[in-house]
Amino acid sequence: MKNSLVVLIGMLLVFSSCSKDVTDGFQPCPGMPFVVDIDSNEYSAVQIGTQCWITSNLKVCRYRNGDSILTQLSNEQWSSTKSGAFAIFSNDEKNDSLYGKLYNWYAVSDSRGLCPAGWHVPTDNEWSALITHLGGESVAGGKMKSTDTQPLEGGWNSPNVGATNTSGFTGLPGGYRVSGGQYYDLRDFGNWWSSTSEGSNFAQGRYLHDNNKNSYRGQFGQNLGFSVRCVRD
Repeated sequence: MKNSLVVLIGMLLVFSSCSKDVTDGFQPCPGMPFVVDIDSNEYSAVQIGTQCWITSNLKVCRYRNGDSILTQLSNEQWSSTKSGAFAIFSNDEKNDSLYGKLYNWYAVSDSRGLCPAGWHVPTDNEWSALITHLGGESVAGGKMKSTDTQPLEGGWNSPNVGATNTSGFTGLPGGYRVSGGQYYDLRDFGNWWSSTSEGSNFAQGRYLHDNNKNSYRGQFGQNLGFSVRCVRD
């Protein structure tokens, strides 16, 4: 009787574990389900296809070597700088907590490293591999977007069309800072840099929107402020 009970409990635990995996719809990054940056911010990490991604936007204030990243720039300073810099949407610390920081591309390309050791800002090709794995640009956005919708803190504005987050990417609508320094489209757009430049003034990026399930690719001025995700080396 005792042995039978042990077997039954074991079967229930296996069933419970399998059920959770199916419900979650994604797997932690093997051997590294959590990542910590130099400022002790912790990020969960998931495997999507053959890649591992962190599941929230970067919040780090310093490069990997400990040097501070430029910040607190006025609109004029933001527009003119060619140095790596970050901003917080509308200078509201709550937005930092919910959506992470907005970095210009000069911070992304800085040789001191923006992502934690063993991780990097994805190339345009690595973004393409993610999108292809998720079924292509016409559907991948829905699988990448967080399902949270306002008034939930950190959620997308309604209608958040097609959001399922089955990939575990948990895309957040952090908005952006334009070259003139103003902030736009918090809760409507999620925008992320790649590490791939296009000439001396532009770089490739990706973005998602609340009113469809698409994933978009575009070239953007390097002095824009976008969110950043990291992929494992």
